[in-house]
Amino acid sequence: MLIGAHVSPAGGPANAIARGVERECQAIQIFNQSPRAWRGRLYHDDEVAAYHEAFESAPIEQLVIHAIYLINCASEDPEIRAKSLDGLTRALQCGDQLGAAGVVLHPGSALKSDPAEAIARVGEVCREALAESDHCPLHLENTAGSGATLGRSFEELAALFEAIGESDRLGLCLDSAHLYASGFDIRTPEGLTETLDRCVELVGVDRVRSLHVNDSKAAFASNVDRHAALGEGELGEDGCAAFLSEPRFEGLPVIYEGPGTAGKQVELEDMQILAALRERGVTARR
Repeated sequence: MLIGAHVSPAGGPANAIARGVERECQAIQIFNQSPRAWRGRLYHDDEVAAYHEAFESAPIEQLVIHAIYLINCASEDPEIRAKSLDGLTRALQCGDQLGAAGVVLHPGSALKSDPAEAIARVGEVCREALAESDHCPLHLENTAGSGATLGRSFEELAALFEAIGESDRLGLCLDSAHLYASGFDIRTPEGLTETLDRCVELVGVDRVRSLHVNDSKAAFASNVDRHAALGEGELGEDGCAAFLSEPRFEGLPVIYEGPGTAGKQVELEDMQILAALRERGVTARR
């Protein structure tokens, strides 16, 4: 398991590597642009060269890009879908430039429309974005299930994968807080095993390509997406340790998105807590 954090790429993606090294990360996640604005761009050649130079000299093994929050591939509004396609395609193309392990995407919200029709719209947008980019994988993220967001269950995720179509570039990002908030009690190794068995049955173990380790500020099955500092939320230290010790997650990037213990971004102290929780979980499994 490659433990890491979401870090800022301010000043260029090479700076994200430096921030990851400062936090003793083995993997990092960044936004390729402001997550709350549509306008973005691809990286300049000098930015790409500086990033690769920094990456090759650092102990960081994988980069994950998180697509912007505004994207809603399921929207009935053609203008929103067009903007979503543009934003997702650009994120994947940035992933191509940087050699990212994947772009993590919230599938979208059906709002008041028929869920099956919304899933079909997601499939269309994602297929086109994959066609307009070269090789960067796309990781759909499971959701907490608030409102009409898609991806709260493995049945829904399986339907989304089917709608997009077969592609070896298509994967799944599992978020611990979202699993808990959507009704999967993963606070024990047994509960996590049962949840993953269901995931394997419906989606496939080979689909799980990246992870978010977040504690949940919201109650079990509340469908509310609110993160707490690791060990301080509803999952608690035991739940976070169990998630971090799952054998089927070995080799995958696991990103702590925050908040950190200081209530802001993840810092070195938070990464040390994460590493200690992983060791605690692995020891308990032995």
